[in-house]
Amino acid sequence: MLSQAQFHARSVHTFSMKNPSSDEIPLLSETELELEKCVPSLSSRLKHYIHCACMTLVIFLFLVAGGSISVPYITLVKHIPEFDPIDNYGTWLTLSLYITKCIALLALPQVIFNFMGLLKYRAFPDKPILKSSPILGPFICIRVVTRGDTPNLVRKSVEHNLKTCLKAGLENFIVEVVCDLPVGLPEHRRVRETIVPSRYKPSSGCLFKARALQYCLEDDVNDLADSDWIVHLDEETRLTEDAVKGILNFVTSGEHQFGQGLITYTHITMKNVIITLCDTFRVAEDLGKLRYQFKAWHAPFFGMKGSYVVSQVGAEKLVSFNHGPDGSIAEDCFFSIVAASKGYSFDFIEGEMWEQSPFTVKDFLEQRKRWLQGILLTVHSSVLPWKNKWLLAISLYSWITMPISTSNVFLAPLYPIPMPWVIDFAINFIGGMNLYLYIYGVIMSFSIKKIGIFKFILYIIGAIASTPLKLVIENLAVVYGLLTNKYRFYIVKKELEDYTKVPAVSLV
Repeated sequence: MLSQAQFHARSVHTFSMKNPSSDEIPLLSETELELEKCVPSLSSRLKHYIHCACMTLVIFLFLVAGGSISVPYITLVKHIPEFDPIDNYGTWLTLSLYITKCIALLALPQVIFNFMGLLKYRAFPDKPILKSSPILGPFICIRVVTRGDTPNLVRKSVEHNLKTCLKAGLENFIVEVVCDLPVGLPEHRRVRETIVPSRYKPSSGCLFKARALQYCLEDDVNDLADSDWIVHLDEETRLTEDAVKGILNFVTSGEHQFGQGLITYTHITMKNVIITLCDTFRVAEDLGKLRYQFKAWHAPFFGMKGSYVVSQVGAEKLVSFNHGPDGSIAEDCFFSIVAASKGYSFDFIEGEMWEQSPFTVKDFLEQRKRWLQGILLTVHSSVLPWKNKWLLAISLYSWITMPISTSNVFLAPLYPIPMPWVIDFAINFIGGMNLYLYIYGVIMSFSIKKIGIFKFILYIIGAIASTPLKLVIENLAVVYGLLTNKYRFYIVKKELEDYTKVPAVSLV
């Protein structure tokens, strides 16, 4: 392994920003001068207001269509006259109908976080602007963890990320690939390959990706200083210049120990358009609940993802990935809750990265199943305090009970029941907000200038039309996840056939 001295050329630098986040929507100031200071981009602000109006309109129409708000000729659900459902359906069926209806409310907390994130912060963020010189920034290790089954994909990603970092002006950094099997990276002074020995066994018995990540933190392996930073990426993750700038701004501020940013899924390849459109929902959630929990609360209430994670080395070592098998399936989520329980803080990083959606429905299902099982193990872990995971637990139970809440689509017309207005309103609000997330996710994933207005509209329609498929897969993932082995780590295929024909890349 290369020594730290070969890579570190850093200066001690303390940098702090007293101004509020440029991404938060400021209040109108009294003078034009103050307005110019608070609003760096008028067009960005106007687009945000248009977005807010569209989001409100979609939710409003959903409330009207669902009967929560009465508007002549628009309301699709007829008002249910007051009656005693027990007389009509019997006690047990009535109780089941009310429970089934109210279970849908478990999704309300994360929907509120999505709503607040898209309301409070700019829906179309400005590009990050460097707040200090890259030369003065701390040392950054861009760490990719892979089993080693896709060497060509990894080499292409390393080539792209190395060139992107250099183009963005990053100076003090290294790209590291951590693997079980050698991937054969070309020699380069800014690239290194760390192979996890098969004999390595962490003290807690952690497995899979958590095992590899923990190996890098061992005292006889790690050569990074506690003040250095690690950027965790998946094997296909592509950096952008905006992401590099956002990361530099985050690490030089030094205010928070962990950060995460936006990932989109349409810039590398779309092997399966329908599945990619399903994943646009995740893009909206990144700018919704993920951004809101990190920027407003600086806490991982709903956990975090395993890629585009930026962490300070000293904090990561103290949190560690050494949490046994329970912390090895969704190691990212488990790690975030442990970090929160130890008092560390999080922030949202500006600038997007690129990844790929699964290629097949089977991979999509297996991916969702693993997430559900990993979060289930995290929520039910006895070593994690409930005060740090109760919102994650509600989100999990909302997912687990999805087959029950989905049944309302069929039960509501067959067995209508009178509901308190506030519950009916909340349920329709959840539906309207989730519908808008698909629309917004497509808007943030595609460029009208590149694909044209017609194709852009088709993608929006396609994202909405793919909702039933996503619901079916999410429901199957629940059943599949609850009934199968929870300690199996399925790796989604992310390497195109074309990559196998690509010659060894040059990093010079």
